Amino acid sequence: MAHRKPYAELRADALARYPEGQAPGGVSVDDIVQLKLQNTWDTHLEIAREMAHVMRADMAAYDADSSKFTQSLGCWSGFHAQQMIKAVKRLRGTAKGTYVYLSGWMVAGLRNRWGHLPDQSMHEKTAVADLIAEIYTSLRQADEVALNDLFKDLRAAPTDAARAEAIAAIDAFETHVVPIIADIDAGFGNEHATYLLAKELIKAGACALQIENQVSDAKQCGHQDGKVTVPREDFIEKLRACRLAFEELGVEDGVIVARTDSLGAGLTQKVPVSQAPGDLAAEYIKWLDTEAISEANPIREGELALYQRGEFVKPRRLPNGLFPFKPNTGRARVIEDCIASLNEGGADLLWIETDTPNVDEIAGMVAEIREKAPGAKLTYNNSPSFNWTLNLRKQVREQWLAEGKIAEGDYPEGNELMKAEFDDTDLGLEADARLRAFQTDIAARAGVFHNLITLPTFHLTAKAMDELSHGYFGGDKMLAYVATVQRAEIRRGISAVKHQHEVGSDLGDSFKEMVGGDRALKAGGSANTMNQFAAE
Repeated sequence: MAHRKPYAELRADALARYPEGQAPGGVSVDDIVQLKLQNTWDTHLEIAREMAHVMRADMAAYDADSSKFTQSLGCWSGFHAQQMIKAVKRLRGTAKGTYVYLSGWMVAGLRNRWGHLPDQSMHEKTAVADLIAEIYTSLRQADEVALNDLFKDLRAAPTDAARAEAIAAIDAFETHVVPIIADIDAGFGNEHATYLLAKELIKAGACALQIENQVSDAKQCGHQDGKVTVPREDFIEKLRACRLAFEELGVEDGVIVARTDSLGAGLTQKVPVSQAPGDLAAEYIKWLDTEAISEANPIREGELALYQRGEFVKPRRLPNGLFPFKPNTGRARVIEDCIASLNEGGADLLWIETDTPNVDEIAGMVAEIREKAPGAKLTYNNSPSFNWTLNLRKQVREQWLAEGKIAEGDYPEGNELMKAEFDDTDLGLEADARLRAFQTDIAARAGVFHNLITLPTFHLTAKAMDELSHGYFGGDKMLAYVATVQRAEIRRGISAVKHQHEVGSDLGDSFKEMVGGDRALKAGGSANTMNQFAAE
């Protein structure tokens, strides 16, 4: 972290105030230094500012080398985020290039007071900000626990060389705090409501906001039907609202992700007013499904008429008052949405919600966008709403048929391809290889800077509880827990196996020693059962 002072400088600052090595009341200078290092940020708004710099640096690195794309998993609790970052640090030695995605779907489904609800902006606005704050509280506590362990090593150092080594480890410590991309849905209201909510998310720590071009009061999950988009001017006003929120709060590098759902959205709620040929409204209106006005199909009382291409037409209108777009125009509307969001709305990243994971399709759209918005970059939803196995196997089958590598009857055409019997076939293995390479491919070919999975912890929790419950309430009883959970935690080196330590028990002991010395009543004595894991 750029603003964190090294140990020696902090200790020198403390000694300058308290040359005797103690503050009033007998508080040790060394304890002051430890707590200052464990509490790097005064507010979560400071986190938003610093993580925005991190994202901007990552975006510049990606522009220079597309292999440097970033990744995240959607987390619905602080503990999920904490364990994800710990796992990444254990795997790579660093969390650089790793973010947390905060999914509005999971807030609606798992984090609202009214039960499990669909992704329709029916959850409380404040629930999103609350989850951001919770995630950063958890990530900061992971820092505190880890730094406390390093300071224990420092206090126990038997020689000057060991002490220097311990101090070097403290100074080299890398935080668990990473950027959060926060889903603000469609803004939860008009542009002013969007601005007010954006400020709350930023103050909670979000350095990046993702907002979609759906109507707030009719918002749907991006992978369901019935989506209704707003005119581009309306969406641009919400992008500006987010930018103003960042600027007001001093997060000048704040990142805005403009999402378009137009590929699967066939409806609009409003016909915007065009002020000049070719303006944003005219470009939006041209895609409306219209009917010619004639003697056989006259304009009727209460109907609308549009003047297009030299004649009056009437837009088709559904009984609910919504206007459908012409069929098969979604792709063209996506490209226009993205260009407008970048060039007119000042967005930093795009999000194109697709109906299948297809590298060629995404790359083709991005190539057209870049003709008018060079350097366009994407965040891409590697969604659990896709049947990845079936989609990739179908893509391989179609390609191999076209290339003459296989005959029509070698592999089934439909959902039978999902069967386990195809796992180890040439086709199954090729599909898995493409899955392994998917994110690398779209980063290189389709301008995808950030790859995320929106709902992995929702599905992981369901799967893990199902697996444990089947064994525990079935025939295996305690073996089910030990074999599927604890033994795996120990062997993989997952720190949560020592659950007391994970939630700060040793941290509490250290603080008791700071204020009580030998009188401290500590939890970490010989009778603590966590000692059974000390060797692991």
